[in-house]
Amino acid sequence: MSTDAYTWIERSLETIHRADWYRSVQTLESLPGPIITLDGQKLINFASNDYLGLAGEQRLINAAIAATKKFGTGTTGSRLLTGHRHLHRELELAIARLKQTEDALVFSSGYLANLGTISALVGRRDLILSDRYNHSSLKNGAKVSGATILEYYHNNTEELSQILQQHRHQYRKTLIITDSVFSMDGDLCCLPELLELATEFNCMLLVDEAHATGILGKTGAGCVEYFGCTGQPLIQMGTLSKALGSLGGYVAGSATLIDFLRNRSPSWIYTTGLTPADTAAALEAVKIVQQQPQRRSQLWHNINTLKQFLQEKQGKTTTPDHFVESWSSFHSPIFCVHLPNATTALNVGQQLKAQKIFAPAIRPPTVSTSRIRITLMATHNVHHLQKLVDVLFSILTEEKVC
Repeated sequence: MSTDAYTWIERSLETIHRADWYRSVQTLESLPGPIITLDGQKLINFASNDYLGLAGEQRLINAAIAATKKFGTGTTGSRLLTGHRHLHRELELAIARLKQTEDALVFSSGYLANLGTISALVGRRDLILSDRYNHSSLKNGAKVSGATILEYYHNNTEELSQILQQHRHQYRKTLIITDSVFSMDGDLCCLPELLELATEFNCMLLVDEAHATGILGKTGAGCVEYFGCTGQPLIQMGTLSKALGSLGGYVAGSATLIDFLRNRSPSWIYTTGLTPADTAAALEAVKIVQQQPQRRSQLWHNINTLKQFLQEKQGKTTTPDHFVESWSSFHSPIFCVHLPNATTALNVGQQLKAQKIFAPAIRPPTVSTSRIRITLMATHNVHHLQKLVDVLFSILTEEKVC
């Protein structure tokens, strides 16, 4: 028996290496955008969640600088003690207006928003029903709560209904949790059907709008607006770090819900408040989303252009029809190339990088199946999209995985 209590860590790392699951960071040396400098190499960036191109926008930079000069670099404490600034409340009210809810609450990250909200809403006597493809923050929030967790097959509302019929009566409260845009697959949840089931079985419904805020809906309010469900009784969570180009998370909903979370959400109560710079940048981003709908229009133009290029390329190659069909039905800026294993995904990602395209492999345990995840931004141009398609088809044909 080993006398070193930490030797298992090295063995675990060896296992991770053998499975091709090992991860390491790459250094970004430039502003965010469609062209980045990564470890000294200029690449076309198809790996960013900066969907509207706001993370490098001068208005956000100026707002962050001004807030830092006025309030300092950090808030120094929990918002219930010394950490609250008027900027926090301005941002919360701006989010509530965008989402058309009574109120909102800003957290220091999206992950903390999910952990704190879910664990405040339900406990050991309660039930959580979770889509199998939900983000880690939703799943871990469910675990932290202590509630019974039952997963349903991805977007399978029939199975969800059956689970509710069998189990709902055994629990005091029930919470359904789902992403609205699934971050690793790019598809949308069945929100209208979920709302119907929540009403029928007297359940709360929490929708994670991280990858929908600023992108979907007539005003960029997200999937809830896109599906025409604004004003319905549900809990909307989202992030400030994707289309809004900053950092942090939020929960939007009824005034009663938000007041409750201020008093019961541990990841809000016991965490230092969001920095003035991040808060001011996010506030400026919300204004831009409302003032400049052309950014959102350009993003959707790029999404439709990529679909068109994929279909045109498909007609000129011998790859199977299903290769593009799954992409042509996507309704978000996230596109996935599913691959047979982690080794193949790593090889494809490395070949893309050699051709000046950054779209890295996503592997287990982050996802159940290995893939290349491609994300589009409003700041991509037609030449970026055409090169992506040409290079991708060339690599996949050589790899014989199409």
